[in-house]
Amino acid sequence: MSSINGIGPNTPIQRVVSQPIQKQLPIQPAKQQKAIADKVQLSHVNHVQATLKTAGDFRADKVDAIRAQLKAGTYETEAKLDAAIDRLIDDLGR
Repeated sequence: MSSINGIGPNTPIQRVVSQPIQKQLPIQPAKQQKAIADKVQLSHVNHVQATLKTAGDFRADKVDAIRAQLKAGTYETEAKLDAAIDRLIDDLGR
């Protein structure tokens, strides 16, 4: 093991340890930060909306029926969830 030369009672390292520098800082009130608001921006939303608007006819009766089921809380049935899980497993298996 090598020894470290130059460390003793008269080195700058020893002087800092034996006589630490102390400085008084003025007390200032903490700065108030502006409130940061989170923001989400979806880049493809406008494209999707434009596609949907120009897609032509859609089955309004089906859309209304599904909206009514969602509102009533009857849209998500056990059979529909099972079918969705089966399709997901099939897609992952490919």
